[in-house]
Amino acid sequence: MVYDLKKEIYEAQCIGNVEPIEYMIPYPSMRSLIEGQNIKYSNQIIIEDPTITNYDFYVLVQKTAAWLTNLGLKPKTRVIINANDPLLKTLLLFGIWQIGSTAIISGTANPNKIKEETKTKFEVSIDENIFEEISMLDNNFTPEYKPLLSDEALILYKDTTGIKLSHYNLLVNVNSIKKMLEYPSQSRISIRIPSDSIGWVILGSILPIYSGYIIDNKNPDFTIGLNKCDFNIRFDLKNIPNFSKNDIGICEENSGCISFGSQPIHLTNFLLNKNKIKISGHSIMMGYLDNTKNQNSFFDKSLNIKI
Repeated sequence: MVYDLKKEIYEAQCIGNVEPIEYMIPYPSMRSLIEGQNIKYSNQIIIEDPTITNYDFYVLVQKTAAWLTNLGLKPKTRVIINANDPLLKTLLLFGIWQIGSTAIISGTANPNKIKEETKTKFEVSIDENIFEEISMLDNNFTPEYKPLLSDEALILYKDTTGIKLSHYNLLVNVNSIKKMLEYPSQSRISIRIPSDSIGWVILGSILPIYSGYIIDNKNPDFTIGLNKCDFNIRFDLKNIPNFSKNDIGICEENSGCISFGSQPIHLTNFLLNKNKIKISGHSIMMGYLDNTKNQNSFFDKSLNIKI
């Protein structure tokens, strides 16, 4: 029988009778997320220091998208991003998604290997000078292309392995964590996670905007980090049964979060078996860049990975 990767991934993304084409989130793309939040809550603060509202953020993203377009970035182009400051990296991510392109977070992988695997030469680095550079650009950026939920949004590297994630992957994962946290809009949050990880993308970059939280590193209502926080992220998935109720399991192949405490997040199921985990659900990635690794991982209507 011929191996059908597309079929295998689709079957792994099904959970019960809910197929991945039955979208379970209110936004049709990452681009629509910031547009929707701006329309509904334009004056609501989303960052305490410096003070930035939904409207301010939307304008900054529009200008960043215009700046990226002036650099030559086109829709459906993959671009490697470099920025140390979390706010700047968030602007880059949403600017890229506004255009309908794919952001690449390289981690510790070899730069030449990344460019070869992702078939891109486009790389962008920014620092605080970006605010001066974009200040004169148009607030009303009009994209050539409006991305779909099924479009590729992010490639991230787990060690040397490239992982592809769609707009839907990111949004459904964030939505699932929002349901588990149960904090109301305008709660103050501090994220203490390195910005080169999927944990930061989901919890530090997208979650505050999606949930209406205020990023406040001085007086937060709750913190999420690597340790000694109100919620601690963990990568040792073989120990999920022993996670405390405030531990958040991280799995890059599941678009970020996989468990809250010892329980799977919404629209995710998993089964542990010694040093392996079998996962199904809507957060499952679009696949690895390496098709051999895909064939060794997608089977039996699930994603099977070593832990």
